[in-house]
Amino acid sequence: MADREDKNRENVAGKFYVDSQCIDCDLCRETAPNNFTRSDDEGYSFVYKQPLNAEEEAQCREAMEGCPVEAIGEDGES
Repeated sequence: MADREDKNRENVAGKFYVDSQCIDCDLCRETAPNNFTRSDDEGYSFVYKQPLNAEEEAQCREAMEGCPVEAIGEDGES
């Protein structure tokens, strides 16, 4: 389960986030490319844009549910 106290620093404020457990597998970036991107220097994903509509929110939830190390959370603070 993702830990909002251990978020990657690049996450934008809001509901979804990625924490330091990320193994850079690319699943979230493929599932929700409008919301997740990669930190090339650090080798992990982060939320660069919070979902703006129901479709993006559904994609973020799908990425969260599919994350093999449970590094994506949806209890972040705005």
